[in-house]
Parts: sequence; C-alpha cells; structure tokens
Amino acid sequence: MKSITIKGQERENVGKKATKAVRDAGMVPCVIYGGDQPVHFAADERAFKGLVYTPNAHTVVVELESGKKIDAILQDIQFHPVTDKILHIDFFQLQDDREVIMEVPVKVTGKSPGVMAGGVLRLAQRRLKVKALPKNLPDFVEADITPLEMGNKLYITKLPTADFKFMHPDNTVVCQVRISRAAMKAAQEAAKAEKTAGKKK
Repeated sequence: MKSITIKGQERENVGKKATKAVRDAGMVPCVIYGGDQPVHFAADERAFKGLVYTPNAHTVVVELESGKKIDAILQDIQFHPVTDKILHIDFFQLQDDREVIMEVPVKVTGKSPGVMAGGVLRLAQRRLKVKALPKNLPDFVEADITPLEMGNKLYITKLPTADFKFMHPDNTVVCQVRISRAAMKAAQEAAKAEKTAGKKK
C-alpha cells in the first residue's frame, strides 16, 4: 500500500486552550495510539489533503521534529459541523507483526453482460474493511463484474483475497446489475406486442 508522509510537531500541552491555539494557527491536533504511550502532535491542515480528500487508501509516515518516524493508519477524524474543517485526527501505530483493520476502495473491473444488455450497475459497497498485516494491506479490492447478468448480485465471497480477510458477513452484496427503466419498458412492450400477435392468430 502507498504511503503519505506528514510532518508534525510534538505537543506537550494538550489542554483546551493549547488545542484552540493549534487550530487558530491553521494546524490540526492529532494523536497516535497503539504504541507504548499515545503520541500527541500537530500538523499543517494542508498536509492531510492527499490523505483525507481522496478515494484512495494510504498508510502514513508521521515525521516528527525530533527526527522520530512513526508508521500509522488513519483511525478516526472529526470535522467541524458547519465549516467542515478538520478538528482532530486519531492515528493507529503500525507494528509489522500485528494485524490492523482498514477500509480500502473497491475497484470494478470487467464487462457485465447485464450492463451491456441495458442494465444499470449499482455499487453497494464503495469501500470494504479488510484485516491484514501492514505489509499485506491492499491498495484496493478488485470486483470483477464479468459474470453478472441482468438482475445478478456480486457477493463478497466472490472477491479475491490474498493475505487479507474481509470484515463483513458472507452475504454482503458488493454490487448488482439492476434492470433499467428503459429496458423494463422495452421488455413490457415486447411482451405486449407478442400477446397481441398471439391474439391475431
């Protein structure tokens, strides 16, 4: 999985006044859990653009002013209810021998006969939770829609897994091909025409 580097400044004072001052300076207060003890730091709000405002999944390397580097994943993020500014971010520290759970995007591949026949592809799951060791985290999960006829569903059990596992029930629908209104109308008209032709005979 691709990684993004974020440069941060360690914070000693994490009280409300100090946190407000951090935000007023255009910085985002953050904390990294999962290590021996939580690491509090702040980073420029612009540094998170490639991590937060993207459909892709990334791990993170937090570079602190002390020279310390911590590998992590984004765990939780809080936005302002009105301005949508980032208020706070929680990270979880990665350990080579410890599995983590992370959401990754679904990438649709192949051509569905159902779609080519006029059906509409509906993606029910744009992201899926996977569990794996950090080195085995996938950039995306591939959903091949080649077998899907009109009305078919693609279940999570049909998706390939390498060295990771899905954190969803087996009956989770990833995508499906629904009959479009135009196709439904055409089918109804065809049936009506066939019925009329049968009566004429």
